Amino acid sequence: MDLYKNILQKKEQGKKLFAILIDPDKQKNSELLLIIKNANESNVDYFFVGGSLLTNDNLNDCIKTIKNNSKIPVILFPGDAMQINQNADGILFLSLISGRNPELLIGKQVITAPILKQTDLEVISTGYMLIDSGKPTTASYMSNTMPIPRNKIGVATSTAIAGEYLGLKLIYMDGGSGAEQPIIIDMIKKVSNSIKIPLIIGGGICSAKKAIDNCKAGADLIVVGNAIEKDSSLIKEIADAIHNLSLIHI
Repeated sequence: MDLYKNILQKKEQGKKLFAILIDPDKQKNSELLLIIKNANESNVDYFFVGGSLLTNDNLNDCIKTIKNNSKIPVILFPGDAMQINQNADGILFLSLISGRNPELLIGKQVITAPILKQTDLEVISTGYMLIDSGKPTTASYMSNTMPIPRNKIGVATSTAIAGEYLGLKLIYMDGGSGAEQPIIIDMIKKVSNSIKIPLIIGGGICSAKKAIDNCKAGADLIVVGNAIEKDSSLIKEIADAIHNLSLIHI
């Protein structure tokens, strides 16, 4: 399954993508099955699975439930080096380029790399950038890093460019789980216009309008998690908005 090739092709075609973020710790089986059902009916593009803090051993069961009930690709979004599961289709091999914690820039990756080498997972190198969302998030706390201030557009842009020059395949700008505010539109525009690789945006997106605004600003892939945990009916609304936007010249 050529996950990255598909993301690149959609970007070249001007088609926007939508991923649902699943935190295995937060989902009861009945809730997960409802999300999967709505995702299937709405032609969601990907499931991202992972969390900043997995306290229960639910990752494997979560992925198996998705795979048993859907053909939508599952991509690991690991909050820890050991959040690896062979049953997924791929993994975002994250380097936290917005922070200065060496363990999350390269340290944990060195530990994880030989393990991934033994799997069939498609490994997609990703520059992960935490952006201030108005309050501390689990991601910023667990990573022991400061997010990029939401008004420091130049810092975000330079960081993304550096990630691209380092050979990373994706840039993922994230407000973090439970973000109070989405990433500002001007920052998305500037970063998108400054790089050629696909741009993922997540955090604080709780409506179809916010998703559309992010896509119009230059996001290639929108990730929504918390809002869907609270109301899975948002899946169709957001998916339709994103996919319909792809049919219109932005």
